[in-house]
Amino acid sequence: MAVDVEPPEVGLLADEQHLSARGPSSRRKVLNDWLGRAAVPIAWAAVVVVFSVLRPSTFPTIGTFGAIFGSEAVLVIVTLGLLVPLRAGDYDLSVAGTLTLSSMIIGRINGGAGVEIWFCVAIALAIGVGVGLVNGFFVRVFGINPFIVTLGMGTFLIGITLLISNDQTYAGVSVGLDNITETDRFLGIPLEFYYALALCVIVWYVFEHTTLGRRLLFVGSGREVARLSGVRVERMRVGALVVSGFLAALAGIFFAGTSGAANPTAGSFFLLPAFAAAFLGGTTILPGRFNAWGTIVAAYFLVTGVTGLEILGAQSWVQTVFYGGALVLAVAFAQLSKGRQSQEII
Repeated sequence: MAVDVEPPEVGLLADEQHLSARGPSSRRKVLNDWLGRAAVPIAWAAVVVVFSVLRPSTFPTIGTFGAIFGSEAVLVIVTLGLLVPLRAGDYDLSVAGTLTLSSMIIGRINGGAGVEIWFCVAIALAIGVGVGLVNGFFVRVFGINPFIVTLGMGTFLIGITLLISNDQTYAGVSVGLDNITETDRFLGIPLEFYYALALCVIVWYVFEHTTLGRRLLFVGSGREVARLSGVRVERMRVGALVVSGFLAALAGIFFAGTSGAANPTAGSFFLLPAFAAAFLGGTTILPGRFNAWGTIVAAYFLVTGVTGLEILGAQSWVQTVFYGGALVLAVAFAQLSKGRQSQEII
């Protein structure tokens, strides 16, 4: 399913140049457009204000925001990975399994067996690429819906993780990995946040300023049209799944570095919020289109909401309810955005 039905955007400057000629209705349209783009950032700011008022001594602190921005960089990375196949009109449900297996590789052979950390990192990333290639093989050669392929692959990977871990948690991950993710900080925020931010910039640039990104968008908007236009659709879809697998493995590495350990159920906690952030991000900044900046804003909006509720004393089940409700609402808003844009095109 693709959120994107939006044609190449007409610059807002052009809209502003015609305001005087097109009257009040045009002004309202531009205002609504800006509000649509800024809705989630505004909601995020409102959430920060509300929780700061309710818990002035605990919420608006450097420690709280350092924890919010740093600890959830793993979520941002895995969500950015999801964006690539989503942009091409495909789902990748194997990211949770890939993240879990990647982190367990680090914990099992580095923390458990003492193998050099950077060799373990290379193995974990290679596994992520391999998962993407296997997913792409079944999608391209057998024509199986990627939803089914990746769902089965994710379950398979969880089983492999349980096998190699013997259903145990492995601690003792190299201090070197911990230093570059959690321990070392800049402006009170762990470095992993800045890595996630840099990755967001890369994804944004590829999506919005390269031929590859535009072709990926074209594939997600209409595969048959893209194929008739000479775009190698199946190759693009396979490549998107490979990138998704690579970034999911990278997220697993960061998870192992942040927690200093690996457990066989790590990824299951990221799948729902990752999809919620991806779809909610598709309703802001560039509404109707999966985009990098919308995703990072949506991810931290969700995390801020959960963190605030926990500070207020909410029980653990609230987090699952919050993410689940956010996903349903995000998909609903995405559909509304798609319908509205279709009417404007007509």
